[in-house]
Amino acid sequence: MAAKAVSFLVLALLLLAVAFPVEVVAGGGKGKGNGYGNGNGNGNGNGNGNGGGNLKPWECSPKCASRCSNTQYKKACLTFCNKCCAKCLCVPPGFYGNKGACPCYNNWKTKEGGPKCP
Repeated sequence: MAAKAVSFLVLALLLLAVAFPVEVVAGGGKGKGNGYGNGNGNGNGNGNGNGGGNLKPWECSPKCASRCSNTQYKKACLTFCNKCCAKCLCVPPGFYGNKGACPCYNNWKTKEGGPKCP
């Protein structure tokens, strides 16, 4: 019985580690990001100064649901919004535009040069 519980816990921790990876940076190293960010945060996920936002990974889904609520292409919007939020930890406010609030989100482009994030 105890062996099954331990196996279950190890599996659960492994799944969490895969779902929510954490980047470990040695002292003096530079974190991920593109150098953008205003350093003050505004509740929309921007503001830690390294291009990423200040959202937690589990906050992406509700933020993207709100951003994509007025589109007729909900599935595609949610897919790309969540992908962008997972990378940038930021979702711009509102239903459309306002991408200047999230530089990482704004600057991620497709191979063709179009915007990747909705």
